[in-house]
Amino acid sequence: MQQPFSAVVSDSALGTAISAYRTCELATLAKDGTPVAWPTSGLLRPDGTIMVTTSLGYPQKAFNVRRDPRVALLFSDPTASGLDQPEQILVRGTADCPDQVHTEPTGDLGAFWAQMFRRQPVSRQYLDWPATMFTDFYFMRLLITVTPTEVTTRPLPPPTDAATEVADRPLPTPTDAATVGHSSLVGAEVVSAYPSVVLAARDAAGAPLLVRTTVTVGADGYRVRVPEGVDPAEGPASLLVHRHDAELSSLHNANVRGELVHGVDGWTLHPRRLVEPAARHKPRPTDQLRTIRTLRAATRRYLRRRGWSRPTVPWAAYRALRPDTDH
Repeated sequence: MQQPFSAVVSDSALGTAISAYRTCELATLAKDGTPVAWPTSGLLRPDGTIMVTTSLGYPQKAFNVRRDPRVALLFSDPTASGLDQPEQILVRGTADCPDQVHTEPTGDLGAFWAQMFRRQPVSRQYLDWPATMFTDFYFMRLLITVTPTEVTTRPLPPPTDAATEVADRPLPTPTDAATVGHSSLVGAEVVSAYPSVVLAARDAAGAPLLVRTTVTVGADGYRVRVPEGVDPAEGPASLLVHRHDAELSSLHNANVRGELVHGVDGWTLHPRRLVEPAARHKPRPTDQLRTIRTLRAATRRYLRRRGWSRPTVPWAAYRALRPDTDH
């Protein structure tokens, strides 16, 4: 259902629902035009704009927005939201991301971190030594402001048996491959572990759109169920899967990129690449170390290319935002 822009304000019913979601999916356009979505957390401002942030370790979203400001946000994973009848909420619009690094937890950024420390207890551990020796990049933030131009609500995919306790279930291991079917398809082991996916595609004008739906793994691609009222265009597209538990832990996310085509059997995404930026579906003992090294290197590169010195993180100010039980 199409909603007026005025419905997305913090004291509206729709605004309350948006604020209840622990995560959302943000789609930006990559340099080659592929719409790429990743999970993030945001803050709905009183004026209806939505602030999301990214650390210097993951600057690609910022690069994409600066090149093409058209974006889409989808609120579609109701885990821990407390909503009785959740819907998926699609917010499309434009985004702005100034090239300014923020480390002071004040204003909207302070409200964002206070919210995160309440909802994600594990993040509080980053504020104490020795973690502070390695995690300062996580608190060097670029702010992205999304101004909605179109808001749509639609039902979530119907639950299936596979949806039960997904966040607590391990991903398939190599020995499970035979039960997945067409396991040679790029990303099949990962996608098949999830009851639904987020399709990131483009509309006829080339702007990103998002919808949570279901797929069937076929021999040559993913058969995508496109709900009525969603009109993707053929071309570059991607499938996002991600999960979190009630405390924004047990995280995993992966992105399958490829080409979306329409045929006699409906819509099919022919995959070409699987991207897992952090924990992998086949865990390795070195995953966490690899991720930290990668993110710290990306942070150094971002600062070096601008001739900027590494900013200082005011740890005491962040600790003051932790819930009282942690003080």
